[in-house]
Amino acid sequence: MATLTSAKRLVVKIGSALLVDRSSGLLRSEWLHSLAQDVAWLKGQGTDVILVSSGSIALGRGVLGLPMETLALEKSQAAAAVGQIRLARAYEEALTPHKIKTGQVLVTLEDSTDRRRYLNSRATLETLLSLGVVPIVNENDTVATDEIRYGDNDRLAAQIAVTVGADQLILLSDVDGFYTGNPNDDAMATRFDVIEEITPEIENMAGDAGSGLSKGGMKTKLLAAKMATAAGCDMAITEGSPLNPLKTLENGANCTWFTATLDPHAARKRWISAMKPRGEIVVDAGAARALGNGKSLLPAGIVEVTGDFGRGDPVAILDPVARRLAQGLSRYTAQEADAIKGRKSSEIEAILGYPGRAVLIHRDDLAL
Repeated sequence: MATLTSAKRLVVKIGSALLVDRSSGLLRSEWLHSLAQDVAWLKGQGTDVILVSSGSIALGRGVLGLPMETLALEKSQAAAAVGQIRLARAYEEALTPHKIKTGQVLVTLEDSTDRRRYLNSRATLETLLSLGVVPIVNENDTVATDEIRYGDNDRLAAQIAVTVGADQLILLSDVDGFYTGNPNDDAMATRFDVIEEITPEIENMAGDAGSGLSKGGMKTKLLAAKMATAAGCDMAITEGSPLNPLKTLENGANCTWFTATLDPHAARKRWISAMKPRGEIVVDAGAARALGNGKSLLPAGIVEVTGDFGRGDPVAILDPVARRLAQGLSRYTAQEADAIKGRKSSEIEAILGYPGRAVLIHRDDLAL
């Protein structure tokens, strides 16, 4: 069974009903401060932590005195705008006593489908984690162009877990795991401790019941589990309402673990290697040796660039005698790569006219 302290990188999704009292519309401050204690405990173990948090609309609804029924899109956006600033401040106030810095990252599910935006999100999150920051991620509900669905944060959390190569994703929910049926309606429903494969039978067991503040049912959680486990990330569903929910999970609370068959690193390499390359990069002997030793590809080691690829597209990497060495995701377009080939990273800004990234293909984006 997975343990939280074994994770190098952990994503935690927090539902609205855990953060906001349903009757009053006020923040559950005691619970949030207990979660902050858990985050500090994990950080002390050397674990990177990212929080994907719902709650902005629920908080804003209470502040604005909006009714509990479904809101029109413009009122949902207004509630999100008011609630988001309070949500970010609440996390900052809860984590600051533990000497933990926070950063707010607003994204949408569409950010994962646009390669440039995906790479920008990944670079931002990686930088924040490298600086010891706990990112607080939420969907940018204030500018949503279609109906806001709270359940999307389950899938958004899975997208974030995939983006940063997390070992584990924890969905803190209003249920304590995945059941054979809805336990509220079926007295014979039983909870799974571990699910190693999401079969059609498992999918048929999922229901759509929500809690009022959080409409994400088990179907969205199964979609999240599929996404996470395919990328080498284990995922757990557990009830988040007790104080110190992460320590409670670590100490044996009811939950369902969805297990991955590959680790995140291997899964990402397999994904990259399966892509169809959009171009080729020939490198010199020194760069070829460096790649073989697990290094990133620097512009200085590039001899030739062919093809018409964009930033984030897959490219094949060839050695000086045209043997294929690897495949990776380029951080520059073909035109940019051609302009900076053979040059030092310190010269990139002078050549392109703007500060660029030091490496052309990062080692995490390379499949040998």
